[in-house]
Amino acid sequence: MLFSFSGYAHQRACLWKQKERQSQIDSLPAIYSTPLSLSEEKIHALSISQLVSRCRSGAIAPSAVMMAYAKKTLVAQHATNCVTDIMFDESLSIPSVANWGPGVDSETQVTEAGTHDHSLLGVPVSIKDTVDIVGHDTTIGYSRNVARPASASSAIVRLLQDAGALVHVKTTVPTGLLALETTSDIFGRTTNPYNPNHTAGASTGGGGALVAYGGSKIEIGTDVGGSVRIPAHFCGIWSLKGSAGRFPMWGSSSSMMGLEGVPIVASPLAGNLVDLEEFWKRVVLSEPWRYDHTCVPMPWKFVNLQVEGRKLKWGIMWEDGVIPPSPACRRALTMVASALRKQGHEVVDFHPPNVFEGLKIAYQLLFADGGKQVASQLSPREAFGVSTSSILDLLNLSRFVKKVLAFFTRSSDPISAEIYDIMHAKTIVEDRKLIAARDEYRARWHQKWTEDGLDFVLTVPHVLPALENGTSKQATLLSAGYTCIFSLLDYTAGVLPVTFVDKIVDALPKDFASTPQGKSLNGVAKGAFSVYDAEKMHGLPLGVQVAGRRLEEEKVLEGMKLIEAALREQGTVFVPQVRM
Repeated sequence: MLFSFSGYAHQRACLWKQKERQSQIDSLPAIYSTPLSLSEEKIHALSISQLVSRCRSGAIAPSAVMMAYAKKTLVAQHATNCVTDIMFDESLSIPSVANWGPGVDSETQVTEAGTHDHSLLGVPVSIKDTVDIVGHDTTIGYSRNVARPASASSAIVRLLQDAGALVHVKTTVPTGLLALETTSDIFGRTTNPYNPNHTAGASTGGGGALVAYGGSKIEIGTDVGGSVRIPAHFCGIWSLKGSAGRFPMWGSSSSMMGLEGVPIVASPLAGNLVDLEEFWKRVVLSEPWRYDHTCVPMPWKFVNLQVEGRKLKWGIMWEDGVIPPSPACRRALTMVASALRKQGHEVVDFHPPNVFEGLKIAYQLLFADGGKQVASQLSPREAFGVSTSSILDLLNLSRFVKKVLAFFTRSSDPISAEIYDIMHAKTIVEDRKLIAARDEYRARWHQKWTEDGLDFVLTVPHVLPALENGTSKQATLLSAGYTCIFSLLDYTAGVLPVTFVDKIVDALPKDFASTPQGKSLNGVAKGAFSVYDAEKMHGLPLGVQVAGRRLEEEKVLEGMKLIEAALREQGTVFVPQVRM
């Protein structure tokens, strides 16, 4: 079915897609709406390696796994509105799963990419609604993509299905992806699993909420400036953004197809670190370059920093030069730094090359077309979320008006003035100069990192905990600088949850705006801090971000394990508090 996009076609497309989703839910047998049985609870508690082992031995049927996770998925959907497409039965019909039976452990399956040993048999994996699955829409949050099913599956989906994974659901995204909240006219708003008044983050917000609720073992998301890392931080789960070429990306769509200045990468999210590492390892051991020509043929490296026993050097990047972290987010980072020091590691303040200079390069590369590509896919009557609209409104202002604004704000708010100066469409020559500037900036980071002898850089994933719904206009996309900078650098970066917001400990002074610190904030930072409310945010998760250099996925995962071990020794263990 195709919709001609004129008049009320947008509303018709949205209504059609919503009815399709509801029909999928309504057609499910009543058993899917019942609580998990004791045996299903036990299945749900298994790790990825345990699930695969027991499915391969015949001790557990993939259909039993699917039933447990399907029930959790429906609970998550009811609570957060995180699902776009349901494929419970379809996940069981692929050959690697349909041919399941006792003894499958000794069998191998021949596929177009070689042989497989069912290395992900029975593992439920959800897919962001930017990744192609044959026969299903890839909307990217735009109504014009409704009822236009993909003709072929993406590289990662084919790899997963060959390995026996249960690809059972697609998850919500914001319109056009470039947002801090997951909301669209097609599917509505996805809310935070800890508090429905707050966002799950974006653009992999649906996947973040689903994983937090236990509806999936793994979510396949995409990240260009924090789109898996910010939802992980907001939802209290784990993620690892790899460098370009390390994880299969071919067959994933974007609102900015062709963008290369800031790499767009596919990345997984998980409900715990053990599963995150196991999944990364099993995907790489499946030789993804056989499925995706853009993947680097780089085998999995077995790194164990704990066995090596050496003490590591961790650099703390406290601020990005635009918006300082809120008290809650800074406290989580401080907790990690303190725990690592008590373990004997060297923890130092890291002063990288000017971060704002790098972010200016990133913003100009992301919007070198003046935002036209993102806006051109919008249908009549369709709306972007508030943070996307704000950046597009800025881009659409005339150069003259922006020069005037920059002139009058330069002395009092130089950060805002520079943003006014640079946010406009670029010529091809200007874009190439930005690429050259990016490469020179990357070289400066490499030199500084090497000179300081760092193993990792630690920082916050975002300046705020999960935003209250509708407040991302004040926070702006510029608040994502702590994740965006590592996308520009193409560094590996992981996020892990540490603690929760405390309304007393993390509160700002009541007269914060009139304090010296409040007055010293630039306009962008004042907007972000205007929506920080520790009382409203009480109980929301707080994460930290761990960065390594390019293609250091295995090392960063080890660094994340060291952080968890250090926190555990101090009596701090993150225990999810999602109300099921």
